[in-house]
Amino acid sequence: MGPTASGKTAAALAIAARIPSEIISVDSALVYRGMDIGTAKPTRAERAAVPHHLIDILDPLDAYSVAQFRTDTLRLVGEIAARGKLPLLVGGTMLYFKGLADGLDDLPGADPAIRAELDADAARLGWPAMHARLATLDPVTAARLEPNDSQRVQRALEIIRLTGQPMSALLALREQTPLPFELTSFALEPSDRAVLHERIARRFDIMLEDDALLDEVEILRRRPDLHPGLPSMRCVGYRQAWEYLDGRTDYKTMRETGIIATRQLAKRQLTWLRSMPDRIVIDCLAPDAAAQILARLGT
Repeated sequence: MGPTASGKTAAALAIAARIPSEIISVDSALVYRGMDIGTAKPTRAERAAVPHHLIDILDPLDAYSVAQFRTDTLRLVGEIAARGKLPLLVGGTMLYFKGLADGLDDLPGADPAIRAELDADAARLGWPAMHARLATLDPVTAARLEPNDSQRVQRALEIIRLTGQPMSALLALREQTPLPFELTSFALEPSDRAVLHERIARRFDIMLEDDALLDEVEILRRRPDLHPGLPSMRCVGYRQAWEYLDGRTDYKTMRETGIIATRQLAKRQLTWLRSMPDRIVIDCLAPDAAAQILARLGT
């Protein structure tokens, strides 16, 4: 596990070079086909070297849930283990990790009418104001969400409307579902946040080289069935590129907001990680991060 730009893919490939493994992606963006540049998807060579799963399994029009991830992962772990290999879960979508380890929440499904009302309120008031509304109704959930995290703020308010209870209270009632295997969790976390921020900026600039990210988003934008409100198009980088291509911002602003949004994502990921007490922390800035994990695994 780890925040964006922490070197998860490189560490996983180094581990797989020593231990026969197959990688299960734990990333809510890598599931989408046609979204390669902005998601920093493993290259074809990397995926040829080590089998990868849960990558390119959905069209960007579709949605992928924690429940689907858990079902798919439980199946894949069994299949990979039966082949005598190590199932190596790699990614930064902490909600997926938590859903796998702790079991699923008994939360209501989405309600399009309520979401439309919340979107209308947000268009009028702004998402920080919606976050403030959430803070009065569910301060525990609001405390772990950024004011502009529209998708999660909307979901928390939707649950309150549907159940009359805060999401934090419903989560507290969750029954843990035991896993049929032992889960050893390593977290790649930076000893110096500023260095991680430099990595994030450098990686975003690489995505923008030769208009690679913009060209990728333009192809998606030409599809009449895709729009910025979809979960896929809300991914960091894609939203900012879409706004630029729509003419709503300039190139410099697009770059700056893309980097800022990625830093905010990393901050949220690190907040999630700190809530996982059983993780083994490895400095992602250490040159021997993968070797440290291998040593812990006794290889």
